[in-house]
Amino acid sequence: MLKMIPLGGLGEIGLNMMVIQYGSHMVVVDAGLMFPDDYMLGVDLVIPDFSYLRENREKIEAVILTHGHEDHIGAVPFLLKEFPVPVFGTGFTLDLLREKLKEHTLPQNADLKTIIPGETYKIGPFTVEGIRVNHSIVDGVGLAIETPEGLILHSGDFRIDPTPVDEQLTDLIRFAHFGQKGVLAFFSDSTNAEKEGYTLSERDVKKTLRDYFLASRGRLIVASFASNITRIQEIISLAEEFDRKVVFNGRSMITNVGIAKTHGFIHFPPDLEVTEKKMKSLPDHQVVIVTTGSQGEPMSALSRMARGQHKGISVHRGDTIILSSRFIPGNEKAITSVINKLYGLGADVIYENVSDIHTSGHARQAELKVMLSLIRPRYFTPIHGEYRHLVKHAQIALDMGMDESHVLIARDGDILSFHGGSGKIKGTAAAGRTFVDGKGVGDIEETVLRDRRKLRNHGMVVVQMVLDEQTGNILFGPEMISRGFVFEDHGQFILEDAQCIVLEVIDELEKPLPVDSEKLEMEIRKRLKRFFYNVIERSPLIIPTIITL
Repeated sequence: MLKMIPLGGLGEIGLNMMVIQYGSHMVVVDAGLMFPDDYMLGVDLVIPDFSYLRENREKIEAVILTHGHEDHIGAVPFLLKEFPVPVFGTGFTLDLLREKLKEHTLPQNADLKTIIPGETYKIGPFTVEGIRVNHSIVDGVGLAIETPEGLILHSGDFRIDPTPVDEQLTDLIRFAHFGQKGVLAFFSDSTNAEKEGYTLSERDVKKTLRDYFLASRGRLIVASFASNITRIQEIISLAEEFDRKVVFNGRSMITNVGIAKTHGFIHFPPDLEVTEKKMKSLPDHQVVIVTTGSQGEPMSALSRMARGQHKGISVHRGDTIILSSRFIPGNEKAITSVINKLYGLGADVIYENVSDIHTSGHARQAELKVMLSLIRPRYFTPIHGEYRHLVKHAQIALDMGMDESHVLIARDGDILSFHGGSGKIKGTAAAGRTFVDGKGVGDIEETVLRDRRKLRNHGMVVVQMVLDEQTGNILFGPEMISRGFVFEDHGQFILEDAQCIVLEVIDELEKPLPVDSEKLEMEIRKRLKRFFYNVIERSPLIIPTIITL
């Protein structure tokens, strides 16, 4: 029996990871992260729960990467710490991974194997071929995986751009070839399944950018994802055309440009690039700065420019600043704050809401229909997206005539089983989220986040007290310490009343003694929680600290 088990990416944006299992053999497709939601206070990253992999440690043969975005490779360093297996990916993807492995101080002799699209690779009972796809990062692939139960196609992240500026077309001919051969199951990107029509071509974005190069009389500062190599090359080409020098700014931007140059995805004459110091001697109309920070990240280069804290670049009147990316949901407030600060410095700011200076890397409805019509799979499962995206993509398949019983909408942890040409969702595997906080991995649970939310919203109250263990007599306290709850001078009456409640709890101590400190702390916590909410409608974090002598 063949099992396809999504451990992330079905029900959320990011966290993409899928297990393909046949008997005692497993391969993992992608291992991505997601960035924390607002309620995940203090959490740096979120990665998939590896519990199912741990249960099947000896079965894992390899990891296969479709492309180099963080939501597909960001969890690989954490995975390799536990499971030192070979990793397959295209050259550019693996070089991005090498940089990540350096950050995690992992051994640099990881077994990384380069995929060349069109060539096949034998991994256990599976034969894998990478199929070139166009996306918002170069060198991406979909996967054709021949299994003992039949052929599986995995789209990776893709769009169908008929006029890509990087000439990396989605290989529809190869997808159609496999469609003719017969596909047991197709797993396809659903991120833009709600949007009608076709995705705007990168060539149209370049035309829009060209208009700003024509109109600008001062410096151009373009913020983009450091992974969007195609967009960066467009800016470089326009800089050449308009006789401007280019400054690359931001650590990830400089790193990725260097990797892309090595692989031939970025090219420019040596004298086109200048340093920040050299830039200051040039007239403004001869300068383009390509930088990170399009999402308003607090420590990014553009955010530091907006706050006037960048060591080498100061924004001033006459600058045109282009945020050449979309607003990722959840980042709107941070991005808007940066935009307002940049306007306050006298710059003109161009962003997605006012101009077509970005296009998505994900296929829209018309492109999804093209792919389905070429492949004509026996079974179809939408992947990569929130649940509404999966449902919408499934509806597209149904509208195209697929049998409802052959469209399998799965969630993280669902086990899709295929045997003898039949497929169904049967059972579940352990799946979920692991929080990364600093150097801690998986040591943050929901209870910790709940305490952090209480601290943020209502502050804390600490009750300190020393009791005689045998008699229950109070030797010290109760002392009430408040932080972020009420100003102690003005709210003293509330804390005094809270003291009385603690004394009541002590008076009600059950005999015989000795004192059960844990039970006593629990009762104090419960009584004070009810009291504070009734009096002031706040729920601070309550920490009773009882010492018995």
